[in-house]
Amino acid sequence: MRNLPDREGNAPPVSATGRWWGWRLAALAWVLVVGAVGWHQVGFWRAAKLNTDAMALLPQDEQFAASRLATQRMVQSASGMVVVLAGAPDWDMARRAANAARAALAKHADVLKVESPASVADSRAAIDSIAPWRDRLLTPQQRVWLAETPQERMVERALARLHQPGPGSSVSGWASDPLGLSEQWWIERASQTRARPRDGELWLRSGQIDWIVITARSRGQVFSLDGEPRLALALDAARGAATQAIAGSRVVATGLPLHAEAAAVQASREVNTIGWGSLAAILVLVWLAFRSFSPIFMVTLTLVVGTATAITVTDLVFGEVHLLTLVFGASLVGVAEDYGIHYFSSRQADPGIAPMSLLRRLLPGLCLALLTSVIAYLALGLAPLPGLRQMAVFSAVGLTAAFLTGVCWFPWLDRSAIAPTRFSGWLGASLALWPRLKRSRSTFVLAMGGLLVVVPGLSMLEMRDDIRQMQNSPAPLVKAQLEINRLLGLPSVAQFFVVTGQSEQQVLEREESLKSRLDAWVGSARIGGYQAVSDWVPSAARQTADAQLVKKAESAVVREINHRLGESLPVPLHAPGPLVLSEWMGMPGSAVARSLWLGDSAGGMASMVTLRGLADPALLPGLKALADEAQGVHWVDKADEASALLERYRRGMGVLLVMGHALVLGALWLRYRRQAWRAWVPTALASLLTVGVMGWTGQPLQLFNVLALTLLLGIGADYGIFLLEHPGDGSAWLAVQLGAASTWLAFGLLALSTTPALRAFGLTLMIGIALVWVLAPLMRPEPGTKGDAA
Repeated sequence: MRNLPDREGNAPPVSATGRWWGWRLAALAWVLVVGAVGWHQVGFWRAAKLNTDAMALLPQDEQFAASRLATQRMVQSASGMVVVLAGAPDWDMARRAANAARAALAKHADVLKVESPASVADSRAAIDSIAPWRDRLLTPQQRVWLAETPQERMVERALARLHQPGPGSSVSGWASDPLGLSEQWWIERASQTRARPRDGELWLRSGQIDWIVITARSRGQVFSLDGEPRLALALDAARGAATQAIAGSRVVATGLPLHAEAAAVQASREVNTIGWGSLAAILVLVWLAFRSFSPIFMVTLTLVVGTATAITVTDLVFGEVHLLTLVFGASLVGVAEDYGIHYFSSRQADPGIAPMSLLRRLLPGLCLALLTSVIAYLALGLAPLPGLRQMAVFSAVGLTAAFLTGVCWFPWLDRSAIAPTRFSGWLGASLALWPRLKRSRSTFVLAMGGLLVVVPGLSMLEMRDDIRQMQNSPAPLVKAQLEINRLLGLPSVAQFFVVTGQSEQQVLEREESLKSRLDAWVGSARIGGYQAVSDWVPSAARQTADAQLVKKAESAVVREINHRLGESLPVPLHAPGPLVLSEWMGMPGSAVARSLWLGDSAGGMASMVTLRGLADPALLPGLKALADEAQGVHWVDKADEASALLERYRRGMGVLLVMGHALVLGALWLRYRRQAWRAWVPTALASLLTVGVMGWTGQPLQLFNVLALTLLLGIGADYGIFLLEHPGDGSAWLAVQLGAASTWLAFGLLALSTTPALRAFGLTLMIGIALVWVLAPLMRPEPGTKGDAA
């Protein structure tokens, strides 16, 4: 501390030449740093490494390995895939509408590539590849039928198939499958989706509409922040073409890329609204206060350098920048300008002082203001949420870079005095009209009013933690997704079972045990069905038992038919051993379920079992109970897990908030001793009053409200520091008012976000900053008071 100037700005005992050269070297070094940042920015915006997945904000190490792998597999299987349904009242009209939609999408092949539907040859290859093991692949109903049906009825069935006209079964011939078991097994596999092949298309009928399924994959960068909804425009063109071809036809689409693009477009709009809106408001305030382009230029410079440096460091540390971090960071301009505004307010009040001398006088207060803000921002990083760590690094680095820009460059860029203006004079003089709180009846009444807000408000406050607050897709997209999921019977990606075991066979056996329980749920129509690897590759024990059932039945049937017809038809031959997982994984038909096998996981093996037709949230506890009753089976409900994590971290961040207040008060004590409360109490009271107002207005408390209160601590303490550093100084009050107004506008605009979490964040800070703005001058010291500074 010996080399820092004291509160009066007296320089430390070093030579003026040494100070000049030291400051010049610092300025040149910062030029090199900013140049490197600029070079990085060019590459960053070309690559646009932006993450739009809300689940990426959650701690990955909170999930056990198999659950994390299952989630990743779900995302990978859906990544880039867009499902489009073209519908019309009959088959011919649906085909014409689908062809028109395909032709329109072909014109947008740079963003969306339409895939060809599976051909008859592909289906035949899948059937033929697994045919040698058809005696080991039975449905539950077939096992019961083979075990309980009299031989005579089996013989009649085989004879009926033998004498039917035409080539017989489209799946297998009579000689290899006299009972037609393979065909029934494939029908059940096909029932896992409601779409059926028809004339080279995937088709289904629902109600009075024939639908044709079109699958496509997104191409190029759909996450760019230029605000262009390229995929949405391509799909709009497809809808227009289909409607033009068939009046009244419909085209609906869903897919992860559509939600990601919507998030990117929304972020682009919010970055422009929040970032540019707050910047414009700040520039207007600076112009009204100083009526000079020099302060506007230099304050803007600190904001641009601070934001660019924050993006660069965040990208280098995390390898990407999340969209919510970028939107959150757009509000940083409402805080980072405080340093420049404080400098020019003091420069205007004392135009004769040299810029370097002025900066040395202001440096202790500015350093303390930066320290308290960085403490508050870095408190976000203590929560084990990757997204919050990004926001913490982004904000702390951005503020520090803005601070260094002012400290290193302002003495060299500031070459002209700032004349007082009527607006700045009026704002600075208004401090004299602001009362100081003393021991009086009015102070007592004010305290009682505050208690009436806080105490009942806290009792009415509702706690609410919901992952859906972190991502808010447009209603039309959500509606289309629900409709397509219903039409196609697609499995749920948010709720599923993870099955673990020490070996492949143990996992398959545990899957079969789970499925036997789920069959009752399917039979009672509580769920539509399920998908599992053991549907395709049963356990070795199950395959052996099934093969024995089939061999016994087929041998008896063929022997009886030979006896009746006087023929010598051979008994069908099958593969000598069970179908193994590794062999099935290489077959053409395995693609539909291959992603369900998770493979190695934490020293064992794992798979997942997905559910179809799960629409009633009231069923979720029952499904969890099924998993709890079975060994090696885990129920995964991503939304429930995420919400539970948010609740836990809300509680944890509440504790960190209290600790942050203690740290800031300690830092203030080191500087101001017994006067430290004057800088801390306004923020503490504003935090309590804000929570009380939330209770009165019915706003729930969630993690992002607590995070906003954490930032309020750092922002609010700055205003008390400025007023304590310069007691009775109108220029300090001018800086506080300009900073508070711009910060309030910045976070007030954040409240316009369509993302509920960010909106709650902005509303909390909008109320809190306004309260600190009012309370801080009430607790300022008397003019001339030097306090108990160390």
